Amino acid sequence: MDFELTEEQRQIRKTVREFAEKEIRPHVMEWDEAQQFPSEIISKLGQMGLMGVTFPTEYGGAGLGYVEYVGVIEELARVDGSVAIILAAHTSLCSGHIYLAGTEEQKRKYLTSLARGEKLGCWSLTEPQAGSDAGGTRTTARVAGDTWVLNGSKTFTSNGSYADVCVAMAVTDKAAGKHGISAFILEKGHPGFRPGKKENKLGLRASDTSEVIFEDCRIPKSNCLGRPGEGFIDSLRVLDRGRISIAAMAVGMAQGAFEASVNYAKQRKQFG
Repeated sequence: MDFELTEEQRQIRKTVREFAEKEIRPHVMEWDEAQQFPSEIISKLGQMGLMGVTFPTEYGGAGLGYVEYVGVIEELARVDGSVAIILAAHTSLCSGHIYLAGTEEQKRKYLTSLARGEKLGCWSLTEPQAGSDAGGTRTTARVAGDTWVLNGSKTFTSNGSYADVCVAMAVTDKAAGKHGISAFILEKGHPGFRPGKKENKLGLRASDTSEVIFEDCRIPKSNCLGRPGEGFIDSLRVLDRGRISIAAMAVGMAQGAFEASVNYAKQRKQFG
């Protein structure tokens, strides 16, 4: 098996590294200290085609694979983990769930604009009392006419305050346990859907992590993502893919820390 990168893969990494050094590194400390969400950088990533690396071109993506995607995440994380996790949550979780379970209509309506970077996505699973245990979901969704009505809240949602599109899990059949959880697509502006408290984190402070609240939030029936009752199973499949991007972030941040340490060691003088 050949583990060497192709020329195209090396060029993608080089392009992202140059972008990160020029556009991100000069602002990293400023953004982190001010907890400033780097909206302008996210827009530029979209223009570069990096917000939908793994999705087919027919849905606005770059039509590339996970090796290329991992390279993008690594190079961003090498300079700033915050930017990397914004992209990872958008791509692997929100967009990834729609690509995995969405109907053709949902992919055309939502995935295309997400993959092009025209809209930002978030993925809401974690709840205050259940952590990331999808089976412990308490947010509910019930049918009312031609709509679903959601009530509940999520916590630790990456991009939650800034996302245009949200994928969230909710209980649709309490008696069915884990098989009674469904996934839904929500858009900014849906009545009863809003971000809540923003978390004050120790690190990755330029990335937004917040509550997401549903108060009699009405969405079209067609916004159920995947089959009703399969949200739990689908979320586990989404998380499998998401873990790849988290591993890539760890490698990229370790590389950045190593390079900074070597640079410091070469410059430091001690005991005369």
